Amino acid sequence: MNKTQIKILMTDDHPMIIEGYQNTLLSTKKEDQELIIDIAANCEESIKAITKSIAINAPYDLFFFDISIPPTEDGVYQSGVDLASYVRRYVPDSKVVLLTMFNESYRIHNIIKNIKPDGFLIKSDITASELSSAFQAIINFPPYYSGTVNQILKKTLSTGLDVDEVNHEILYLLSQGVKNKDMTHRIHLSLSMIEKRKKYLKEIFNIQDGKDDTLVIAAKKAGFV
Repeated sequence: MNKTQIKILMTDDHPMIIEGYQNTLLSTKKEDQELIIDIAANCEESIKAITKSIAINAPYDLFFFDISIPPTEDGVYQSGVDLASYVRRYVPDSKVVLLTMFNESYRIHNIIKNIKPDGFLIKSDITASELSSAFQAIINFPPYYSGTVNQILKKTLSTGLDVDEVNHEILYLLSQGVKNKDMTHRIHLSLSMIEKRKKYLKEIFNIQDGKDDTLVIAAKKAGFV
């Protein structure tokens, strides 16, 4: 039987987690699949492995990036998202899977929009069966999003509310306790424009008391934060 070789790079700074991923994929792969798995514990090791594979014309077919990992020594690559962006630019035919512990709506939407990962998995969703199913789906019919990611996407789509990218970011910053004057440094809008957008958001979310906290609560219920 001719086997399909799949080269994989897994990047995560927790050895037990990465060992679990490896063992699951190796034990549940299909008979016609041959998996070659390399591992990296941080951005530095990962970017070296990626650039080396490109240099020898043997690029990886699939990348698993934990989002929260130690940066490169020069600080250029700070997270798994930065690594995914690099891969999208220099190894565009490969598939990218992002894994994370967080489940904040704004961050998930932002990553999907900018990276368009072939797989997006929330770690609390992952079981051996889930990871095995995700792997086969990503190889054959991407994208594959785990349950929590799908719930967030469906929830925001079902509201029908007009919340553009900037308004979405304002909601996120409000949820983090950022003041209006400090938002001007984050989203490059004047203070008056930020206040106008907040007023609009309070109108579409039907906030009667005018409080920012009430707006954040409503946005969270609707899946925007």
